[in-house]
Amino acid sequence: MPEIAPHIAHMPGSGVRHILERALRRPGTIILAVGEPGEVAPDRIRDAAADAWRAGAIRYTPNGGIPPLRDAIREKLARENGLDVDTEQIWVTVGATQALHLAMALTLSHGDEVLVPDPGYTTFTMNAHLLQAVPVPYPLHPERDFQPDLAELESLVTPRTRALIVNTPSNPLGSTFDRSTLEALISLARRHDLWILSDEVYERFTWGAPHVSPATLDRDGRVLSVFSMSKTYAMTGARVGWLVTPPGWRQTMLRVQESVVSCVDEPSQRAATEALTGDQGAVSQSAAHYRDNLAAATALLSTRGLRHLTPTGAFYLWIDVSHVSQGDVMAWCERFLDEQGVAVAPGSAFGASGEGWIRVCLASDRSELLEGLSRLPAPA
Repeated sequence: MPEIAPHIAHMPGSGVRHILERALRRPGTIILAVGEPGEVAPDRIRDAAADAWRAGAIRYTPNGGIPPLRDAIREKLARENGLDVDTEQIWVTVGATQALHLAMALTLSHGDEVLVPDPGYTTFTMNAHLLQAVPVPYPLHPERDFQPDLAELESLVTPRTRALIVNTPSNPLGSTFDRSTLEALISLARRHDLWILSDEVYERFTWGAPHVSPATLDRDGRVLSVFSMSKTYAMTGARVGWLVTPPGWRQTMLRVQESVVSCVDEPSQRAATEALTGDQGAVSQSAAHYRDNLAAATALLSTRGLRHLTPTGAFYLWIDVSHVSQGDVMAWCERFLDEQGVAVAPGSAFGASGEGWIRVCLASDRSELLEGLSRLPAPA
């Protein structure tokens, strides 16, 4: 029998999914491991998709997305992100996951190195392995509030480095990079002629400072930006995101999009259009809910003496459990699930720097969140 490509064997799995699958086999488990909004998308958004199905709007669409959605995205980027882009720079994708994969496939060749945050979103490293590129972690240290050390980061650049992934607000940390940090990262990329791949999935949820899109600071077309409908509008299963490319990539994007998915289904695109152009009250309500959950959760952790990062964005809490995890936080998360009935994401799933930490999602029911956190063992 022929064998699958050898590099696939080295592709890591998702530690978060490992815990989630284990949790789903245990009825009654409090699931705080997965980044899923607890809300349901408003009726008007779901009705837009249902109406498309009923009207038979289930044919191929243009590779880049239906014109109303691309126009809505262009207007949103100008209004909220300060980005003035042409419609042909916007490519609707099957969630941010496909957008990120496209961005990496467009910029990385076999053996190229890509700088990925550590701790960082699991797919950054998984994609690099799938594309036969080399992920090089740049550590985000707790003593720096998980902000990048520019000198340390620059020391990791080699002749094979092609791209730098920036994720603000961060999954899993909930940290954000301010304008001066992003300017420094773009200057570094310019010095070494690197692409910047910007993951901005949690852009609408920041606590204390506005979100800054790296592309607004870019002067020479080296930033590719990834966005999503999933978290903002509670549309994780609808699978709609988009990639914003530098100008002049239309012919290239037509080829690569056709080769991967051809196009995103029209009912989901119509729902996304309605979400972006209609009333934004539900987004504000979600943000308020997450902020209140954050305040209640951090108060509980502080009372119990559990070290944690107070996030400035996204809807996660990054909590130190090194006092009980004994150097293997994945094994501890499995035991915690089995013994306490609470599923949390092991920090090691997000990189070596995450050992001893866990990620907890704040987007769930507050009573479940606080109950789950109350079962964490406090330091002696």
